[in-house]
Amino acid sequence: MNLPYTIQIKPRDDGDGLYYFAKVLELDGCMSDGKTPEEAFQNIREAMEGWLEVKLEHGDSIPEPESDDEYSGKFVVRVPKNLHRELVMKARQEGVSLNQYVLHKLSR
Repeated sequence: MNLPYTIQIKPRDDGDGLYYFAKVLELDGCMSDGKTPEEAFQNIREAMEGWLEVKLEHGDSIPEPESDDEYSGKFVVRVPKNLHRELVMKARQEGVSLNQYVLHKLSR
């Protein structure tokens, strides 16, 4: 339970009101929610405990937490020439590098 798993908490509004959805990225299907971020965090910690107990009871493997050390921050993507041209032109219009423009678009 004390391993540094990645807990993601995001606000959601399903039409009945705002709530916070939480999940553990490394533990497939481990999720919960709460009325506040704090409640969602407490609930996901409880869900993690139950998730881990079930896996241990059944002798299933438990994934290790992901570490930022495993990632360089660099990857190569091949795109069609016309898309490459369009991205370069839009980056120029924004006055930023192609890398900065693509990073901005990917992070949205």
